[in-house]
Amino acid sequence: MNNILFITSNRLGDAVLSTGLIRHMVSTYPDAKITIACGPLPASIFAGVPNLQDLILIRKRSMNRHWIDLWKTVGLRRWDMVVDLRDSAVSRLLMAGKRHIYSRGIDKQKHKVEQCADVMKLTDVPAPHLWFTPEQQAFADAIVPDNKTVLAVGPTANWIGKTWPVERFEAVVKALTAKGGALEGAHVAVFAAPGEEVIAHELLRTVPKTRAIDMIAKASPGEAAAVLSRCDFYIGNDSGLMHCAAAAGVPTLGVFGPSYPHLYRPCGAHADYIATPETFDELTDFDGYDPKTLTHSLMDSLKTDDVLKKAEAMITRSTC
Repeated sequence: MNNILFITSNRLGDAVLSTGLIRHMVSTYPDAKITIACGPLPASIFAGVPNLQDLILIRKRSMNRHWIDLWKTVGLRRWDMVVDLRDSAVSRLLMAGKRHIYSRGIDKQKHKVEQCADVMKLTDVPAPHLWFTPEQQAFADAIVPDNKTVLAVGPTANWIGKTWPVERFEAVVKALTAKGGALEGAHVAVFAAPGEEVIAHELLRTVPKTRAIDMIAKASPGEAAAVLSRCDFYIGNDSGLMHCAAAAGVPTLGVFGPSYPHLYRPCGAHADYIATPETFDELTDFDGYDPKTLTHSLMDSLKTDDVLKKAEAMITRSTC
């Protein structure tokens, strides 16, 4: 097995969840060269993959012309294996020894990590995993010194409906880091993607300046994930950053509302989630609901005390 082409998502969370397959390929074919094709946003999380031959950016174009662009780049090569999680025509037209293609036969009610495993017909489901470049590691070292205990928080998401009210994150952070708290005196790193700065800064302003770490729209996903890997615990809404934290090996608590935990809960023995009592359908079943014009959180029913207790229990387990 010499050359492997791996076609994965343009979305950060789905791309992270697909890294379990790369983990499998790296361990099963340690000498293989891996070429990864993905969207520009998640590209940096793949930069440290062992034996990475090439990282190809799939930039979306009208009329699906991005697939023509990809074909021009990979079409004349002979591949020993192609793994395509995008179900593209490209993977079917390539010269390839083995093909593993996400198709209609995949059970789409399984967790995304299980779906990925089914693409390659793996009975043991490999958990997501991230590798970091020396540059990403140096970036993280400069942000989080080794002797610091750090609570990481992701109080934002790409949609207001699945954003737990920021004042509740403030209460949880204050309780966890207060005298006698599960992470007493910990530094607090607040993370957010570009475009999500307002809510994140609301939380950051409540943290004493001597213990605050500003990671709000200040790094690539790969750099942010490297910083997350230095943290002791992560709590945040359902987002790509949440999946980065879990894949980086950080004890991770995902906070879910109008999302689908059975598909997107954080993955790994060190990860868990807590959700509103209502399902996605129940939370959005009201007159005038429109996801495009919604201006408020749909997660008011998730109580601060419940999230705090869940976080405290996880922290206790992770430090035993």
